[in-house]
Amino acid sequence: MTSISPETQSVPTDDLGSLVVQSWRGTTPQGDVPYLLACSLGDGAGGPEATSKAVEHLLASAGLPLGEGLVHATQRPSMPVSLLVVPGSAVLTVQHLKSQFVPPESWLEAVAELGFAYLIFATRPWPAGAEPGDAQALAAFTSDEEAMASSAHVVLPARSLRS
Repeated sequence: MTSISPETQSVPTDDLGSLVVQSWRGTTPQGDVPYLLACSLGDGAGGPEATSKAVEHLLASAGLPLGEGLVHATQRPSMPVSLLVVPGSAVLTVQHLKSQFVPPESWLEAVAELGFAYLIFATRPWPAGAEPGDAQALAAFTSDEEAMASSAHVVLPARSLRS
């Protein structure tokens, strides 16, 4: 479920379309990492091109650079991006845009162990015709160098209701 607070109208919300957040646990040479991919379905009022521009605007207004490397959110505490993790679900907030999602248990375990997730917020819409959650489509999307170069990459600390 995605909601947008009425406090923000600096981002053209009609053009954002439907936001999807996909979570998975990936193995890297440094160990298992909990990943998040946030992107639009490209179904905004102005179509996929307007959607990309609206996402770019959202990310810029949140202080997230595109294709400029990894942002460590702990080093930028005023950044309006957060991750709240509670048993069985999580909420990603960027500016006043909130998206609640249900991650797999292995993702929740990795977040509990490491205390963070690696967020990729893509400006490119999710591929037309591909179902969100499809592992092959997700692997192809996150392996696309152009898509990743036009995304924001953030190491995002996980907060809980106890922290």
